[in-house]
Amino acid sequence: MKPIQVGLLGFGTVGSGVAKVLARNAEEIGRRAGRAIEVKRVAVRNVEKARAVAPAAVVEGLAFGTDFHAVVDDPEISIVCELIGGTALAKDLVLRAIANGKHVVTANKALLAIHGNEIFAAAQARGVTVAFEAAVAGGIPIIKAVREGLTANRIEWIAGIINGTSNFILTEMRDKGAAFADVLAEAQRLGYAEADPTFDIEGHDAAHKLTILSALAFGIPMQFDKAYLEGISKLTREDIGYAEQLGYRIKLLGITRRRANGIELRVHPTLIPAKRIIANVDGVMNAVVVQGDAVGQTLYSGRGAGSEPTASAVVADLVDTTRLLTADPEHRVPHLAFQPDRLSDLPILPIEEVETCYYLRLRAHDRPGVMADITRILADLGISIDAMMQKEPAEGEQIVDIIILTHQAVERSVDTAIQLIESLPTISGSITKLRLENLDK
Repeated sequence: MKPIQVGLLGFGTVGSGVAKVLARNAEEIGRRAGRAIEVKRVAVRNVEKARAVAPAAVVEGLAFGTDFHAVVDDPEISIVCELIGGTALAKDLVLRAIANGKHVVTANKALLAIHGNEIFAAAQARGVTVAFEAAVAGGIPIIKAVREGLTANRIEWIAGIINGTSNFILTEMRDKGAAFADVLAEAQRLGYAEADPTFDIEGHDAAHKLTILSALAFGIPMQFDKAYLEGISKLTREDIGYAEQLGYRIKLLGITRRRANGIELRVHPTLIPAKRIIANVDGVMNAVVVQGDAVGQTLYSGRGAGSEPTASAVVADLVDTTRLLTADPEHRVPHLAFQPDRLSDLPILPIEEVETCYYLRLRAHDRPGVMADITRILADLGISIDAMMQKEPAEGEQIVDIIILTHQAVERSVDTAIQLIESLPTISGSITKLRLENLDK
């Protein structure tokens, strides 16, 4: 059969990795796909820079140009691979490719989280596919696992470490006892964090990925604008140390959970029991835990970014799309796992209605009656204490750290309790609140 012709939009870290993998494993990939997959054209902003990022043997024979629209309009190209990032130009190119009857492969989580509903509707109407395994957790095949491998299950919840930059920072803070600012600077020096790290450390990147996973798990539209985001920039080494003493580790988790009245969609620092496998996924590694009613818990872990790990997922999508080119469009795997006319209208729950456990750290005067006042406020609001730890005051000081772990409670009640406790004359400063997930059923 004639080779499938692919157009690459972008030739940076991921795009060059795709070209390398396709060239190195051409025979194996062709055997799996049933026909050869060839890159016909590459569109980039800077041709000389693009040619310099891959070995000469890889770029030799590739047709580079600066006209992105010429690639999506090329009648000989069957699959457009969007790897430029961003949302404005990427959206225009993807929708134009779809209108031209071309299949699309993308690694762009922001594009899908924000514009996915429009893109998938257009693809459905045109009878083409949009594949996006590389958009979540790099080379980890979590999209295929949720959409196909676990299709017999009613997914109950997903929890994941899905941003390597934040995971590296938290790992270093724990292992070295270093402050956030110092570890962030080290992450930037090593190339794990951008010059402006906001997108990673404040949870935006993880929330884009979680939005996609939530849609796949529960058959709901993409609703990134309703996700709760809380980053790691305010975490202190003291809180990480106290969590360790209590048998927990702090990770930036993306959590989506099915409730009777809606869907939780939240990204925030989370205490996890240290004995859990996911709590021991360190450095820049990613990991996702999925709870299904039939299979129970399954864990997926690996490199969540990088040139060839991400290219692995992109090429897998190219192979799947090539296989589907001869399939009846009406019987393909739906983009979001559920048939487009069967999506659920379950709402995304506001964070105030979330029910979980909590870590509270407060600084109080070392006086009689302080603990009684705190426990009374918690009890009045129906918040029960799981564990409590009071540190000894430093020499010459009268202020002590008190750490409280609660049983499950509604966020709104916990916030009310914090306001009341902070108003006590014996309390100094603001209370630190972190959420805690035991990752049980």
